[in-house]
Formats: sequence, C-alpha cells, structure tokens
Amino acid sequence: MNYYEFSFSVNTEEEFYQDLLINALAEAGFDTFEETPNGFNAYISAQEFDQDLFDSVLSPYLDMFEFSFEKELIPQKNWNEVWESNFEPLVIKDQCYVRATFHQPQPQYPYEIIIDPKMAFGTGHHQTTTMMMEYILEEEMNNASVLDMGCGTGILAILAEKRGAGELLAIDYDPVCYESTIENSKLNQCSSISALCGSKEVIPDKEINIIFANINRNILLDQIHRYTEVLKPGGILLMSGFYQEDISLISEECERHNLSFSNFKSLNNWVSVKFVKQKLN
Repeated sequence: MNYYEFSFSVNTEEEFYQDLLINALAEAGFDTFEETPNGFNAYISAQEFDQDLFDSVLSPYLDMFEFSFEKELIPQKNWNEVWESNFEPLVIKDQCYVRATFHQPQPQYPYEIIIDPKMAFGTGHHQTTTMMMEYILEEEMNNASVLDMGCGTGILAILAEKRGAGELLAIDYDPVCYESTIENSKLNQCSSISALCGSKEVIPDKEINIIFANINRNILLDQIHRYTEVLKPGGILLMSGFYQEDISLISEECERHNLSFSNFKSLNNWVSVKFVKQKLN
C-alpha cells in the first residue's frame, strides 16, 4: 500500500492552530502525524485520500492563519526506510522498553517489546499510544480477555499479554497492520494473540473484559455501540486518538450505551480515556 506524506509548515507560534489542522486532517482520514521543526507531517494511504474532502476540511483555516504544505507519494519500501531511520528506543513509565529489531536489549526493564513497524501505526512514540500503554501498565490484566481495535503493530495487545492477559484479539482494517501484528506477536513470543483483518463487523459475539481502541474520534463514535455489546458488565473500555475538547462528545455517546466515565490522561492535547460498563441491578 502506498501512502501520501503531506509536509505542513505552520507560520504561527500558537500550537492551538497546528492542533486544529491535525484534527481536521484526522477527520479527512489521515491516520499518522509526526512533528517537525516547522510544523508536522501527515500521512494517509493513497487509496483513502479524497482531494475534495481534503480541500473542504482545510478551507476554514485558509484565512485564519498562514500555513503551507508539500505532497509526496511514498511507496511502501521507502516508508519502511523512514520508520527505521526515525525509530528510537522508548521507555514507558520506567517499566516498558520498546525497541526495534536493530536495537540492543535492555533487560533491566520488566517488560521489553520488539516492534518491526513497517507501515503500521503504533511504535509507542505517538502520544496516544504512549498513554494507552500507561493505562495497560496500571490496569489489572491477569487472565483478562482483551480486544485491541485498530491494533496497528499490535503493540498494545503484546504489552497486555506480557502483563498476564488471557485470550487476546487484535483487529485492524489495514492488511499491512494485520500482517504486522502477526509478525510482531511472533517476535515477542506471544502465543495468546489472534489477529483479524476488518473493522467492527468482525468483532465476535463473545464477552470481553477489556477493550483498547486507539483510532480517531469519528470511528470511535461509530463503533462504541458495538464495543458495548461485547464488553462484560464491569468491563473496561480504554480509548484514544482524539483531543481534550472531544471528551464531552465521546462521553455523551458512551453514556447512551451504559458506559460510565472514569478518568482520562492528557499529553500535548491528545487524550486517552477510561470508561467502565455499568453493572445491571
């Protein structure tokens, strides 16, 4: 799968304006963002890119502040090289060490995850993945059944298994992510992770203790009802991929489906939230 890289230069010192652009691009289907000295890079698969939608979501900001961008098509083999050249080891909460296959092990950390990212999203470096991993390190995982939606590289499911989770199912609509999850599970000697290629329609009809969903606001709003159908009473839903100002919208949808807000994490205006399914009296 080929991707488009849009390199944005934002001529303002206010981070808020850059966040507005990123949020708009996420609504247009862009799924990965990388900060740069002059702004950010935004990525979208070539088959998902819609020029009219792109122009539409950017239109409100053309007269609000100054920005520019350049567009480049990145073939898969070059995308892999970009990931390798930018992938630095990462430590989460001084407990989990995330590295690529070409980095040296660090056995002093309780959990080590090896990731070969290819084109898949989820090395732990993005704020949303970092916060989701922090939640996994905090929550009780022993023997829990887990669903990882929008699994990317499979990094969240891998950490959950290392923390003692039981049966794990990882789902992503992108075939590259599906294959990446299988490969990374083997790299980390995970034996309890099953992967499926698809979206909410492939979620099986069986009860689940914990659901991870690190996607984006619009997809989450569309899928929350399905998560609730399979989540056990008292089960936990952890979500990320949106901004702090979106919490109220997410919460309203969750409340309609018997999910109670518990708490949230925030990092550079990105948030991760925890909801709990209410037990029936």
